[in-house]
Amino acid sequence: MWRPPEGGGEKWFCGDCGSAIFGSNPSHPESVGIRMGTFDDDPGARPTVRQFVAYAAVWEPLPDDGLPRFAESRHAGGARSI
Repeated sequence: MWRPPEGGGEKWFCGDCGSAIFGSNPSHPESVGIRMGTFDDDPGARPTVRQFVAYAAVWEPLPDDGLPRFAESRHAGGARSI
């Protein structure tokens, strides 16, 4: 049976194609990361932060929407909005 790494989170994948569906981290139970590709229609929820912006594709600019941005995970030790 698969177990998350020590201090790590849980990830769920599609049993048919293997695509990531969502992930959670017991250290931060207030949030769940749901992959946008899992939605068929508008889920009604909107982003509250932008994470891992250090890895954003140079050809797809981040929107200027005023959301807090984090170079890495917002939960990383010492993480500060950039």
